[in-house]
Amino acid sequence: MHEAIRNMLDRYECRSRDDYINALREILQEISLLGLWRAKFFEHAAFYGGTALRVLHGLDRYSEDLDFSLIKPDASFSLGVYGDALQREISSFGFHVEFEGRQKKRESAIESAFLKTNTYKQLIVIEADRALLGDLHPSRKLKIRLEVDIDPPGGFETETEYILQPIPFFVRVYCLPDLFAGKLHAILCRRWKTRVKGRDWYDLAWYSGRFPEVRIRHLEARMRQSGDYQDNDPLTPDKLQHLLQQAIDNLNVEQVRREVTPFIRDKRSLDVWSQDFFSQIIKRIVPI
Repeated sequence: MHEAIRNMLDRYECRSRDDYINALREILQEISLLGLWRAKFFEHAAFYGGTALRVLHGLDRYSEDLDFSLIKPDASFSLGVYGDALQREISSFGFHVEFEGRQKKRESAIESAFLKTNTYKQLIVIEADRALLGDLHPSRKLKIRLEVDIDPPGGFETETEYILQPIPFFVRVYCLPDLFAGKLHAILCRRWKTRVKGRDWYDLAWYSGRFPEVRIRHLEARMRQSGDYQDNDPLTPDKLQHLLQQAIDNLNVEQVRREVTPFIRDKRSLDVWSQDFFSQIIKRIVPI
C-alpha cells in the first residue's frame, strides 16, 4: 500500500466491510480532487455539495458524489478533458479506475461523468480485513459520480480551502452561506416525487447547529432559475420560513430517517427526529 494511502486510512476505524468501502470511496474522492487541482480544474469551477462539507468542514455523514459548479456559465464545458488526469493521478497511488463520460438524454445544465472500479480489488489494495470480504460479490462496482453545473445561478462567493492528504493542495469551494443556500434549494425544490432524500434533512440539522447563515440572494437566484420562485418581490426571511415549514408539514420523517441511516455511524442521532424537531431547528437559520 502506498504510504500516503496508509496515512489516510489511519483516520478511519474500520470494523466492518461497509466501513472499509466508505473509507475507500473517500480516499478515492480526495485523490480525485488532487487530480483535478493538478489539471487546473479549479481555475474554472468550485466544489460544493455534501462531499465538500464532509472533506472540508467535518460533516459527520458519508457522501457519494463529487459536485461542482462553474464560476460562470459555459455551455461548451466538458468533463471529458479531465478523464486522463483523474485516471493518471489515481493510478499513481496504486488504484485502478475507469472514467466514463455520461451522455445527456435531455437538455440539462449538468455535465456528469463516473469513476468506476472493482470494489473487491481496491479493498485488497488498502489491505482490508479479508475475513470481512467473504460474501462480497467479486464483480461489485464502486462508483463515484462527478457533476458540474455549467449554468450556475449568480449571487454566490467562493474561497480557497486546503486539503493536506494525500499531499497538500487546494480547492476552490463555495462559501458556507452559499453551500447552505444550495442545500435549502434541494430541500425545497428537489423533484423526487414520493422519495425524499434524508441526507438533505440531516444536513439541514447539521448546518442549523454549526453554520446557520444562508445567503438568501443566492437561494433566491437558484429558485428562480429552477422555476420554483416566481414572486415579483424578493425572497424574504419570513417567506423562507413559511416555505420550509410547508416542506416540514409534508415530510415523512420515518422515510427520511431510513434513507440517511446507511450514511451515518451514530444511528442514535436520528432518534430525536420529528416534524416538531425540524420546525424548531429552522428557526436557527440566519439569512444574510
